[in-house]
Amino acid sequence: SAAITRINPNVVVEPHRLRLTADSAPALVARYDIVVDGSDNFETRYAVADACAAEGKPLVHAAVGRFDGSLTVLKPFEAGADGKPNPGYRDLFPEAPPEGLVPSCAVAGIVGALTGVIGTLQAMETIKLITGIGEPLVGRLLLYDALGARFDTIRYKRA
Repeated sequence: SAAITRINPNVVVEPHRLRLTADSAPALVARYDIVVDGSDNFETRYAVADACAAEGKPLVHAAVGRFDGSLTVLKPFEAGADGKPNPGYRDLFPEAPPEGLVPSCAVAGIVGALTGVIGTLQAMETIKLITGIGEPLVGRLLLYDALGARFDTIRYKRA
């Protein structure tokens, strides 16, 4: 916190010393205008996404694998340009994969530069939401293949 304040005194860091669960997420999410999530497990991702949907808070969600990453913006409490409700996290991932199918970051390992790429993209999506410019990744999942230096985008809808 002190190091960030020295760099930019206008930034306020609020540490939250709690385990983020389905029970604790709603109160935490309610305090903020936009939530940015980079958690590494489905239980936390569902808790954050469900809380954001219930509280009407945009969620900029990202995940990384060993050499790949993904990013989307979730606003299921709003309708899209087609007048239909935007999809939520559970539309993208109706249920968590079976235990052991997706290795944790600790087991698989993560290339540090990959988190930088995906984190920078998350920051840009957040800036678009704050400023109201551009087209946030609502209903679209951006996929990044670091080994192939390739980006792809897939569309997804409400179930």
